[in-house]
Amino acid sequence: MSFFRAAVDAMTGYIPGEQPKPGTPIIKLNTNENPYPPSPQAIEVLRNLDSEWLRRYPDPFAKDFCRAVSEALGVPADWVIVGNGSDELLNVIIRASAEGSDRKVVYPMPTYVLYRTLATMQPAEVVEIDYPADFQLPIDELVKAKGAVTFIASPNSPSGHLVPLADLRELAQQLTGILVIDEAYTDFAEYSALPLVREFENAIILRTLSKGYSLAGLRMGFGIAHPQLLAGLFKIKDSYNIDAIATAVGTAAMRDQAYKNACAEKVKKSRTKLMVELKNLGFTVLDSQANFVLATPPQGNAEQLYLALKTRGILVRYFKQFGLEDKLRITVGTDEQNQTLIEALVSLM
Repeated sequence: MSFFRAAVDAMTGYIPGEQPKPGTPIIKLNTNENPYPPSPQAIEVLRNLDSEWLRRYPDPFAKDFCRAVSEALGVPADWVIVGNGSDELLNVIIRASAEGSDRKVVYPMPTYVLYRTLATMQPAEVVEIDYPADFQLPIDELVKAKGAVTFIASPNSPSGHLVPLADLRELAQQLTGILVIDEAYTDFAEYSALPLVREFENAIILRTLSKGYSLAGLRMGFGIAHPQLLAGLFKIKDSYNIDAIATAVGTAAMRDQAYKNACAEKVKKSRTKLMVELKNLGFTVLDSQANFVLATPPQGNAEQLYLALKTRGILVRYFKQFGLEDKLRITVGTDEQNQTLIEALVSLM
């Protein structure tokens, strides 16, 4: 006897990257967290927390944060929806739009595996289309799949590649369903697809404060889209999905763009240096527009290296799935952390 729906019994849950206990002496390069602290302005808000914020229910639409997004990104505040991490918004979009075999979820692979988990949980039929070796967006195949929701992560994880704006525009023009452009790593990229939301009512941009803003523990993300698209999503989201503390801290962080951009620049410089050093060790490294790199060791022994690094107190990400068995996804740390990683790899190899 089962207490759950058949779809839940049959599915495999999402497996997050390993999270060691706070204070554990480990170099953590496995879940793409920012190696630098959050904005001092955000920390100051937390230090001066008013207990009244805890007694009352929060603003259900996090309007202060929406105004901060409007100021920072030049979009109308009523074009913003706020989520408990962008993962919650992924879930809201699927729950609002996808169902069974008539309203499918479509995306190219490899990509963020939570898309599959959320669709299976709905349940909604999933269509996964393989990226070619050069990671060019398979526009024709994506359009033919006729998804109610089509997810494109750009920059993509785990590859780190950035989808050309022209390709996303062409895809948006041809799709009849929603185009979700997941820009979790956009703060480390050369450009954003944000202009497309003004051109297409079926396009929504998702972003998070977990990466560029160093607030992964806060759980706050947001979407930007035409109000007509957002109207359906507001019906689905939990009434008080963003707590008062997250709204206040997130608003301060969003208003400190100079600090966020300075940290992102440090990460990008470290990324370039790390890629060069990995290539010097014989790794094949894809060009990355994110805060991580996807690297193939010369002997293809990715799992062995992953386990050996773990014994040395260094966590990287290994995906035991088709096309990724011989690769490691390595978060860009500080220069000191990256150097410790390189020295460990030299020793192991």
